[in-house]
Amino acid sequence: MYDEEENVDPLYQAVDRALSGRDFDFELVLVDDGSKDRTYERAAALVERDPRVRVVKFRRNYGQTAAMAAGVEVARGDVLVTMDGDLQNDPEDIPRLLEQIEKGFDIAIGWRRKRKDGGARVFISKIANRIMTYIMGIAVRDSGCSLKAYRAELIKGIPMYGEMHRFIPALSQLAGARLVELEVNHRPRQFGVSKYGFSRIQKVMLDIVTIRVLLSYARAPLTWHLKVVGLSFLLDLLAFGYVVFGRPESLVVAGGIAMVLFSLTLFLVVWGLAGGLFAAVEPNVSRYAEIAAKLSSRLTPLNPASQEGL
Repeated sequence: MYDEEENVDPLYQAVDRALSGRDFDFELVLVDDGSKDRTYERAAALVERDPRVRVVKFRRNYGQTAAMAAGVEVARGDVLVTMDGDLQNDPEDIPRLLEQIEKGFDIAIGWRRKRKDGGARVFISKIANRIMTYIMGIAVRDSGCSLKAYRAELIKGIPMYGEMHRFIPALSQLAGARLVELEVNHRPRQFGVSKYGFSRIQKVMLDIVTIRVLLSYARAPLTWHLKVVGLSFLLDLLAFGYVVFGRPESLVVAGGIAMVLFSLTLFLVVWGLAGGLFAAVEPNVSRYAEIAAKLSSRLTPLNPASQEGL
């Protein structure tokens, strides 16, 4: 929550109505992302009234992914549900997401089919979703929807930075997670102002490239790297062939090019071997193996359970 003082109490009341009286216990973790208004004071007041409420406070604004990572870290449940603090996500959808987890899915993803945002924001979001689907190979229709339910052993093992909260479904493929997508309610904002800005687009695009490389490596280790090495080696052979069979006046230039390409090929080979060794010991990469050991190794395609409607 960032400068959402007017939404603190309504959010608490909505979650309490949606989850109280059911056959499970729950806690509500509110993350104050460096608010400049009275968001933290109002959240702290809830802690005094209800022991199920916990609050995490940042000293400055770090962004949505950092706030989500902090909430995930301190949460104690077996199933974790994330949502925005602006009340555009409807807490009444939470039980439906939890039902999907009970059915055996590892992530239940909200799909805001009828969004109540401005036209430009919706248009950009749709374009971004299409790009992510094409590049990352997973058909999530609304990657920007924060309303999701996760098995704790999955979400707690996935490192998050930048705008990575959008790519958790794609990252979860590395652990063989089973995904399902449900249509959820989306409401117009009643209090406060949207924190969404076009400055996020650049960050998202850079993160897409990062995740794509990670997914490519995980699915076929070093394959993409070996393709580059193979191309460099082929050009190296052509350059050496020109040195042997070419005209004498061009030998110096061709020989220099051949040596540069040979050095590049050698560097790429060493770099690939070092990268493989690094991936074997680097916690953020090796962690996926630990997650996979706790989950089913078979990836189930997205099941559009949205036919249930609202």
